Amino acid sequence: MVTSAVEQRVMAEIEQRADELVTLTAELIGFDTTTREGLGAAPRQEVALQQYLAVRLRKAGATVEVWEPRLEDFRGDRQIPPGLSFEGYPQLLARWRGAGDGRSLLLNGHIDVVTAEPREAWTTDPFQAQVRDGRVVGRGACDMKGGVAAMVFAAEVLAAVGVELAGDLLLNTVTDEESTSAGGVASVWHGVRADAGIVPEPTGLRIGVANRGSLMPTIRVPGRSGHAGYTQPHWLEGGAVSATEKAAVLLAAVPALRQEWREHPAHRHPYLNAGDVVATTIVGGEWDVTYPAECRITCHLTYLPQHADEAGYGGRVKSDFESWVDRVAQADPWLASHPPVVEWAPCDVPPSGVATDAPVVTALADASRDCGYEPQLFGTDFWYDGATFTNLGSTPTVAYGPGSGEIAHTVDEFVPVAELVTCAQTLAVTAMRFCGLSPSTD
Repeated sequence: MVTSAVEQRVMAEIEQRADELVTLTAELIGFDTTTREGLGAAPRQEVALQQYLAVRLRKAGATVEVWEPRLEDFRGDRQIPPGLSFEGYPQLLARWRGAGDGRSLLLNGHIDVVTAEPREAWTTDPFQAQVRDGRVVGRGACDMKGGVAAMVFAAEVLAAVGVELAGDLLLNTVTDEESTSAGGVASVWHGVRADAGIVPEPTGLRIGVANRGSLMPTIRVPGRSGHAGYTQPHWLEGGAVSATEKAAVLLAAVPALRQEWREHPAHRHPYLNAGDVVATTIVGGEWDVTYPAECRITCHLTYLPQHADEAGYGGRVKSDFESWVDRVAQADPWLASHPPVVEWAPCDVPPSGVATDAPVVTALADASRDCGYEPQLFGTDFWYDGATFTNLGSTPTVAYGPGSGEIAHTVDEFVPVAELVTCAQTLAVTAMRFCGLSPSTD
């Protein structure tokens, strides 16, 4: 597709002002917005960051709303843990009204980042961004303050060049994506919707058209307490049983389940890896010289879009996993007589998918090509807020952003400057093509 004169002006403006984009990325990294650890965790600098963006976006001509959601507005949503509070955790929505009847486009990004621990392993302060070797280094550089900076800068340059879109352009920054997805859910319940959406997560400038869902089961494995210093009789004779040792029966079976899913035809997807299950934590025991009465195994379980239930969530997957636990337990006499119990974390994070010929996909792919990067479609095995807007908000949303997901959450996390620039250019061109231009834009 041939780029128009106005598209070329916007692309050139972003290129010429690349230093401003880098500065914006560094400034966002400078706000400590480490995601909350626990429902009662005190906020950090979420308010300051959202207010900083609000001032910038109003200067760019947007109508901006910053609000703290009320939990009662969407109580019972299965993605929101009970007891969560949004006090000190505001959401932001900026809107540039279209001048015609064009399609609306949502750009969404999360402002929270994972912990920077271990801080001593970083070569520089994780919240004082450094630019070296063509990279911006700092916590959240690629996941995803670089992406947020790119979408903000794209919108600002469109306004600065005088581009007037036919459809609305929405920019939404949210909290809690790394922990609960609460910010994205709250935004949908607040009315944040569009004809399509793009989330600039770190995809290496590939277009993510699908993602896996995730669940967090905890298997409670029973034992029987007793003094570890005494030789115990058989459990049928009242002897003690180590719950930790019985948990090993289930732990040993997890790799086989994972391999079964990888090899089964029903677990194949054109853009995603098979569903996965990983034992992530194990907790058990009451005293160093006591047979543990219980051991708890927590797993991270991911599943494919085709395995979602009728509501789009993991109901069927839960049932299948519980049946698997029962089958494994039947092979051990103690566990067969004292079955483990599976408990589920309250959040059920759904999978999603967008058709590869959806207008937002084709517009983004064409813009990527015209900005010098051959488009690639793929699936994000990790979950992201695009699923919330696709499923809950009826806004078909894809992932496309700078940086690599493999670098996210790492020490000395970084985003390449060249990808920041290309991402901003591509988002701006996509907005012009997807939303259309008003007759007043030459």
